[in-house]
Amino acid sequence: MKYDFTTIMDRRGKDAIAVDGPGHQGGNTPQAPKEGFSLIPMWIADMNFPTAPTIIEEIIKRAQHPAFGYFQPRDEYFQAIQSWQKLRNGVEDLPKEAIGYENGVLGCVVSAADAFCSPGDFILVHSPTYVGFTNSLTNKGYRLIHSDLIRDENGVWRMDYEDMDRKLKAYAIHFAVFCSPHNPTGRVWEPWEIEKAMEVYKNNHCVVLSDEIWSDIILNGHHHTPTQSVSEDARNRTIAVYAPSKTFNLAGLVGSYHIVYDPYLRDRLRRQASLSHYNSQNVLSMHALMGAYTPEGREWVEELCQVLSENVNYGYQFIQENFPGVDLAKPEGTYMLYLDCSQWCQEKNQTLDQVLKAGWDVGVAWQDGRPFNRPFAIRMNLALPKSLVEEAFERLKKYVFCS
Repeated sequence: MKYDFTTIMDRRGKDAIAVDGPGHQGGNTPQAPKEGFSLIPMWIADMNFPTAPTIIEEIIKRAQHPAFGYFQPRDEYFQAIQSWQKLRNGVEDLPKEAIGYENGVLGCVVSAADAFCSPGDFILVHSPTYVGFTNSLTNKGYRLIHSDLIRDENGVWRMDYEDMDRKLKAYAIHFAVFCSPHNPTGRVWEPWEIEKAMEVYKNNHCVVLSDEIWSDIILNGHHHTPTQSVSEDARNRTIAVYAPSKTFNLAGLVGSYHIVYDPYLRDRLRRQASLSHYNSQNVLSMHALMGAYTPEGREWVEELCQVLSENVNYGYQFIQENFPGVDLAKPEGTYMLYLDCSQWCQEKNQTLDQVLKAGWDVGVAWQDGRPFNRPFAIRMNLALPKSLVEEAFERLKKYVFCS
């Protein structure tokens, strides 16, 4: 490969929660490993790969100029997004005025909710549910109604459209959060699935916030379909949110963007986001996106998806062959596995806390998956050099699941 996805970076002391957090952050943060075991960061959703070289080059080039005052986004910034969306997602004729800056996807979720709802209102989300949606929306006083995803006869996560429709009507819901690709299950929705979901939202007069931050990380030949592309109504009903942060490991630089075609939705969203004056772009973040959304950046992402596909295939197969009683659906996108340990815990008379700690003790810093709304779940990040992925699973086999 042209780019480096095998070097094990030493991120200690380099502002990385993934490696400096365990044993220090509290809450749902993994505990530090016992003496004799190195830490393998497999919890928080960032990657342990060097980012694309063009990003670093663009940041350095801008940082060499010694002034960092007030600024307006460059035309090149919007052109980079337009080109990326066309080449990656087939989006033609994306107007500049439809693109707007967001400090983060969750900030946009809250701004959109505030623009179209009032505290105390119900908001529909799918379950399992990304914990960021839960925390940000409930902290603002909204009440979440969960529509459970269901595993079909082939083990694939599917939406329950009748349940969605029933709950939208029962709770008079007019705002929904849609996650595509879905976090934490890793489903990459097919076009017909999105079409059916958007018909349900249309029939219930719902504004839809579509979180598409994972849209570049697609595995094993699957294809991402932008929510706004499935119909004219979806185009005008949806606030779509993207970012280079997951794709290129840029969360520490901060910076996302929305695409909103409908002027009414766009004006309401931007007005709400402007009220607190929090939603201000960072000049280096702008240049990072411009360095990411280049032909070289696209090439880097293609290689990344190959590496992640191999890691996910390895991890899924290893679990299937070595961890009886641990269930999971194979992700089609993202770099996370979402394990269901309910059968294993029942058969072994173990609690999930005991399983989590057994992994943490031997340096496998995986994540408690219960906050995502499943009682025996563990989430694992496989965006690491494969040698570390292999080491982590060997430790789990020896010390946790087969001991």
